[in-house]
Amino acid sequence: MGLVRMTGDRGQLVLVAAAVIAIGLAPVLFAYLQLGYHPDTERQPEVTGEEAVAYLDRSVHDAAAATAGEYRWPARNGKAEAVRAEIGGDIDTLEAAALEEGIAREIRYNDSAAREWAATNCESGPGKRFGTCESLDGIVIQERANEAVLVAVGVDIEIVGPDGNTELTTVIEVGTG
Repeated sequence: MGLVRMTGDRGQLVLVAAAVIAIGLAPVLFAYLQLGYHPDTERQPEVTGEEAVAYLDRSVHDAAAATAGEYRWPARNGKAEAVRAEIGGDIDTLEAAALEEGIAREIRYNDSAAREWAATNCESGPGKRFGTCESLDGIVIQERANEAVLVAVGVDIEIVGPDGNTELTTVIEVGTG
């Protein structure tokens, strides 16, 4: 059997073969990136109001704590404005929070829902434990020992996203009774 000698051409052949394979795979890589497929990627988020209601619930309770004991009953309009000021920043944050995901939220105070809640849930009649309840543009204030106390906030929440729209009205109660 004879001995065969190879020259340095073999290394160049391997390099050329690797370059051809890399060039052949480049279009596949670009197609993959353009499609944006990734197995861990979720589909578009659902358009529900649960997160918004939970966030507003915390915000309303924080506003109740921040304004507690600050306003007498004759200054209840000032109390309602203070509550709106406390909640306002959180509403702005909530409305802007999901814009990058394609979800827009709009939160508005709902005075008619707040009035209806007050008529149903605030004590009334002789021997009642607390004083009058009033809805001031969606903010329900009750007289308790001549103090204006936040008891509920009525809101409309509208959410628009890629999978549809959600509209809901809710009254967030403050458990101070």
